[in-house]
Amino acid sequence: MKKMMRWLGAILVMISGLSAVVPAQAANTDTSNNIGFSVAAQTPKNQIDKQATFFDLKMTAGQTQTLQTRIYNTTNRDIRVAMGIHTAYTNSGGAIEYVTPAKKYDASLQYRVDQLTKIKGPTTVTVPANGSKLVSAQTTMPTKDFNGALLGGWYFKRVDQKVTGEVKGATNISSEYSYVVGIKYSLGTAPTPVLKLSDVAAGMVNYHRSIVVTLRNTAAVMIPRVTMKTTVTAKDSGKTVVKATKQGVMLAPNTTFNYPLLLNKQKLQAGTYHLHLVAHNSAHKWTFDRDFKISAATAKTYNQDTVDDNGISIWWLIGLGALGMLIVVLLILWLVLFLKKRRQSQD
Repeated sequence: MKKMMRWLGAILVMISGLSAVVPAQAANTDTSNNIGFSVAAQTPKNQIDKQATFFDLKMTAGQTQTLQTRIYNTTNRDIRVAMGIHTAYTNSGGAIEYVTPAKKYDASLQYRVDQLTKIKGPTTVTVPANGSKLVSAQTTMPTKDFNGALLGGWYFKRVDQKVTGEVKGATNISSEYSYVVGIKYSLGTAPTPVLKLSDVAAGMVNYHRSIVVTLRNTAAVMIPRVTMKTTVTAKDSGKTVVKATKQGVMLAPNTTFNYPLLLNKQKLQAGTYHLHLVAHNSAHKWTFDRDFKISAATAKTYNQDTVDDNGISIWWLIGLGALGMLIVVLLILWLVLFLKKRRQSQD
């Protein structure tokens, strides 16, 4: 029963937690969709990339500036849109996350975009039918000299109703849709990227046992399109436990990247292991080697709590849930027809 509750919880998180987020670079009024609204950044004169549809701003220490975005309502009735400013980081999938705030930011992050930039006026606004509304945020740069980039996003979510359907150009599909306009402040000169191996340990990711490699970009600069080749071997036998290649990793400035190496049906075993990881892009390369231990207690805990051994795929569980919903609909339909027939016979 305990494992079944975890499976059901995982399904509910997956169904309710996804949002259709148009990437910052694609957030514009030309996108055809049935979300009911779109957004367009009003890029100012200090925009670095004039073709970009997100805020790519050259800033100076102590500078104060107002940012503006226009929200377009493409429906025939008024809608409500909620807004928020977030600081970007790299999520466990290796993508830069602009939408969901991090539970904890890297210790090297000196300044957060969500603390430097504040929405002016209410954070939820009404946009008139077939009209638009200009919204503003004010940002103030640190007074101390700073070299590098600060990365974040301006998040927009329709809150007056849930929407169903598909969205052209969206990265994920769900019953709720949102846009995020990227914000990048560049100050001084860009530093050299610094990638560090912080930790490697057994772990659990969405109830899947893993070996989690924690990497840190401690410099205020993005490290784009990184390929990571990783091998974990048993220290005593030299046997390969897990081998993985991940491409296209985007490391945000001053971010922690918890990279999970999924073990699938392979059980964790107590012992000493060796990690060998090579990370590179077109400009930089890093090589890491580290020994780490997995205790018997840790292995036992993660082997018990996993859903990897149940032999039931998540898609089977989703299908089972859909079948259950279909049965409920059929029962309701049968009840309606039964009551209708009963009334007719009484008449």
